[in-house]
Amino acid sequence: MSYDIVVEIRGLAGLADPEGLAIERALPSLGFEGVRGVHVGKMFRFVVDAPSEAEARQTAEEMCDRLLANPVIERAEIRVVADGSVERP
Repeated sequence: MSYDIVVEIRGLAGLADPEGLAIERALPSLGFEGVRGVHVGKMFRFVVDAPSEAEARQTAEEMCDRLLANPVIERAEIRVVADGSVERP
């Protein structure tokens, strides 16, 4: 069975996010006032073929641990979504 996976990678709370801060500082000059707490991350979308949703999630977790995220400074949020609901290019 195929499972659509969405992984969001975010910096750990309390760590500096210089890219987010630069964007936040630039927004007022572009006319966007009152925006704060900007954080930059990564998002991955992919399909995993696995016998069960639990095994698809386990595969995604292993991918995050070994390649997609740096667990020292980032955390990964994994969502298994209904088959076919992940928008593909």
